[in-house]
Amino acid sequence: MGKPTGFLEENRALPKKRDPKIRVKDYNEVDGALDFNITNKQASRCMDCGTPFCHSGCPLGNIIPEFNDAVYQENWRLAYEILISTNNFPEFTGRICPAPCEASCVLGINKPAVAIEYIEKSIIEKAFEAGYVKPRIPANRTHKIVAIIGSGPTGLAAAAQLNYAGHTVTVFERADEVGGLLRYGIPDFKLDKLVLNRRIKLMMEEGVKFQTNTNIGVNYAVDQLFDNFDAILLCVGSTVPRDLPLPGRQLKGVHFAMDFLTQQNRRVSDKPVKEEVLLATNKNVVVIGGGDTGSDCVGTSNRHGAKSVTQLEILNKPPQERTEAMPWPNWPTILRTSTSHEEGCERKWSIVTKEFMGDEHGQLKGIKVADVVMKTNPGSAPTFEEVPGSEKTIPCELALLAMGFLHPQHNGLLDQLGLEYDERGNVKGRNFKTSKEKVFAAGDCRRGQSLVVWAISEGREAARAIDESLMGKSNLEAKEKGILSVV
Repeated sequence: MGKPTGFLEENRALPKKRDPKIRVKDYNEVDGALDFNITNKQASRCMDCGTPFCHSGCPLGNIIPEFNDAVYQENWRLAYEILISTNNFPEFTGRICPAPCEASCVLGINKPAVAIEYIEKSIIEKAFEAGYVKPRIPANRTHKIVAIIGSGPTGLAAAAQLNYAGHTVTVFERADEVGGLLRYGIPDFKLDKLVLNRRIKLMMEEGVKFQTNTNIGVNYAVDQLFDNFDAILLCVGSTVPRDLPLPGRQLKGVHFAMDFLTQQNRRVSDKPVKEEVLLATNKNVVVIGGGDTGSDCVGTSNRHGAKSVTQLEILNKPPQERTEAMPWPNWPTILRTSTSHEEGCERKWSIVTKEFMGDEHGQLKGIKVADVVMKTNPGSAPTFEEVPGSEKTIPCELALLAMGFLHPQHNGLLDQLGLEYDERGNVKGRNFKTSKEKVFAAGDCRRGQSLVVWAISEGREAARAIDESLMGKSNLEAKEKGILSVV
């Protein structure tokens, strides 16, 4: 594949990102311009693996060695055709995916992995630039009508696939614009909304219908779905955030991370903010939760001009490299520093939050924390013991809870449908079919909070299940059956 000696001659390399001191003054993407010379060299590093573990590492089953070879040969059209055969939205995953494929790269056993994510982004951007990306309009229509509830990455992927199969698809979104998490959850400095708008426009040209400001079960009766559609796919996400019910939780200044991020995304898009204004300007900000959402809060707070930003995590600080407990090709839980962290943030591990402390006006002024020792218990969740005498107070006027999500919102649509839930509160189903006739579920509302790349995979697989249900068979690509066609 590519250049047989490439992995011996080239090291892993990526273009320099924009200067942190400059980029914190705007909401443009932190990445600089693409360098296709670097892309070509990275593609040359791909090895002729007997078993390309990157395939199984990618939830979409991307055919990585083949598109790497096409890039090295500078056959960008072929590279695009291979990539799009498994991934509807490489412009999203090429920007915001943590790249589990790279963790499974065979070269990564003893050298830095091939920069697969960067290659993916290069392919799709080159394809748009060269005019290879065109509307995929189905040759025939089946006269079957499908409703998709939710326009996040799962709903968009399912809509694209079902439309390509010839079905008439309407995507319902309760917000004022299409995109879900991509629109209002992920900051513009990671995913410019022009990239999202470009894809939505293309999908509309393909025939997908979008209906915004439509909250099923509130301003659109659930019965209408069953009257007007042959199949219904729920892609409503996992939207109930994990709370932290401590003393002082009611104080002004304690908020969920997603409320904070959504507001800023609206500001960047010149949209009004109707709720209480949440700004980090001149405040000591504490982000509780060490994941990607917490990192997004860090980057946004820096751009607001926060006085200080501290991120707390109750778990131990991860190691810099793989250990025996996380052997290749498994996903390693190692220390990851995001571009937001590079812009300025104090990170603290093995810390438990004990109390939110306020003044006589009910305003948050500090957070009482303590050090903890984590103890692992085989077969069960870890436990934490507070270190005696370690209690202290951190100054804080804005606390952002970024501890993940529990399950989809039950009240409203899901309860009105009378669906069964699993032990975690997610929509229960088999082969994407729920307990209700004609109703399917996919994405975070079915499998729990996860990655955008998993969301796209779920949407594609659910689309195939719906297509089979409606037509008795399906010609859509199926990862698990190895049926992958090039468009």
